[in-house]
Amino acid sequence: MEKFVTLTGVAAPLPIMNVDTDMIIPKQYLKTIARTGLGKGLFSELRYRDDGSENPDFVLNKPAYRGARILVAGDNFGCGSSREHAPWALLDFGVKAVISTSFADIFYNNCFKNGILPIKVAQADLDKLMDDAARGANATLTIDLPSQEIRGPDGGVVKFEIDPFRKHCLLEGLDDIGLTLQKGSAIDAFEAKSAAARPWA
Repeated sequence: MEKFVTLTGVAAPLPIMNVDTDMIIPKQYLKTIARTGLGKGLFSELRYRDDGSENPDFVLNKPAYRGARILVAGDNFGCGSSREHAPWALLDFGVKAVISTSFADIFYNNCFKNGILPIKVAQADLDKLMDDAARGANATLTIDLPSQEIRGPDGGVVKFEIDPFRKHCLLEGLDDIGLTLQKGSAIDAFEAKSAAARPWA
């Protein structure tokens, strides 16, 4: 998993409440277990028309937001079924952080396990960040994880809270496998001791 320290990028406004995981990545894209290639299906029912052409009105199809790395979204983001494909699709598209007032628990946990930073802020702060994101090509935010700050294009600062252990894992680029590998020598010692005590096993 890539380390997440600071992120500066265009923020796309998505002022929709209760964006569920089926909206993020519809069910027809769930046949794969690969983490790559899902970006094309991100928000596909909003991004594409019935004939397969792009919907020019959807925010991520607008020129200023095609390279968005941050989403500023409405309340209860990531609700619905517990599909890990949702953070996979966001990451494959290039989104590394999502800002909202609240997230569904499973989606929230899956983000951290895949190197995406979900940030919870107060409604007043979200309104300010949503306004910043509405500036199009000038909608650049900087997220500083060590300082737990979001800096806006006008110099404004929004502070956010994060669990210290999750913060550590993001800063170090540690997913569950990475955390396990940190205990490699202890695991090897246990296996050697077990093999000596139970050679028949």
